[in-house]
Amino acid sequence: MVGAMSLRPRILSSFVGDRFLHSTPPLHQLFRYNPGSKHVTLQLSRTLSGLTNLLFNRRNLDELSNNKRKSLKPGKVSPRRPVPGHILRPPYVKSKQPPGIASGPEVHDEKGVEFMRASGRLAAQVLEYAGTLVKPGITTDEIDQAVHQMIIDNGAYPSPLGYGGFPKSVCTSVNECICHGIPDSRALEDGDIINIDVTVYLNGYHGDTSATFFCGDVDEEARQLVQVTKECLYKAILICAPGVDFKKIGKTIHDHADKYHYGVVRQFVGHGVGRAFHADPVILHFRNNDAGRMMLNQTFTIEPMLTIGSSNPLMWDDDWTVVTEDGSLSAQFEHTILITQDGAEILTQC
Repeated sequence: MVGAMSLRPRILSSFVGDRFLHSTPPLHQLFRYNPGSKHVTLQLSRTLSGLTNLLFNRRNLDELSNNKRKSLKPGKVSPRRPVPGHILRPPYVKSKQPPGIASGPEVHDEKGVEFMRASGRLAAQVLEYAGTLVKPGITTDEIDQAVHQMIIDNGAYPSPLGYGGFPKSVCTSVNECICHGIPDSRALEDGDIINIDVTVYLNGYHGDTSATFFCGDVDEEARQLVQVTKECLYKAILICAPGVDFKKIGKTIHDHADKYHYGVVRQFVGHGVGRAFHADPVILHFRNNDAGRMMLNQTFTIEPMLTIGSSNPLMWDDDWTVVTEDGSLSAQFEHTILITQDGAEILTQC
């Protein structure tokens, strides 16, 4: 997947990694992948991108390099876990090619809304359980095993498993990992932060959520990053309602992140979710002029990713794991929401 084709323009959903998607202009012209350097970049003017990094997305690199935290390294990935044959699988499981972002918004009738509530509730329960497992010494593969078992015990399919060849049932993104961390043999250490991203496919509908958890004694700098990222998500949800411009989500998140001089990752986005894992609309978490307004009974995710240092992502050779280029910490929170007459209902909460 990384090669000549990777020069084609595309956008990236929160779970697409180094995969190509199709979208309508001008969004599809924004993002480019540099195959030699493993960088995923947003095509902005040199002046604008440089100014943004200078003011908001950088900390002193010497300060970051003096951090006692070890750089994240890949561990051993265990074999793919089986799913009982009676459990309904999403259509993409039989193919190693991800379907990309489906055209058209996920807007539901009354029955569909109830199915979305059910899948969202299960995803929230699984995430809550996964968070209780976070402690020094546990491996991310053990977290994956527990998540996998809970999902299939409830008659659902773990949506990440087999999506574009992704080998595990959950994403576990530790410290400088922005997103798409593959669970492996690495044990969590005291002071780590970890984002756990859970999506379940229940009765033909996906529920998608994530949160960042503390492992042991976490320093104040990391705690503030996590808290502000969570605040960005909830502030964005509060402005959602029928007829509201999607671009207000990005402005709300970016404005709050700027107060703390945190970087906002631009290359990974929220998305419509429901019968499709990823659908229109594309939800940008930074200031933008994208068109489009929210509709009644529409479901989509909001999932801001903030960084202490550079917001530029670097992809590992596994073509999934995305880390900050300077090794600085990153945090993420995500909910699936339903647009209602009164605003927005969070579907992914217990």
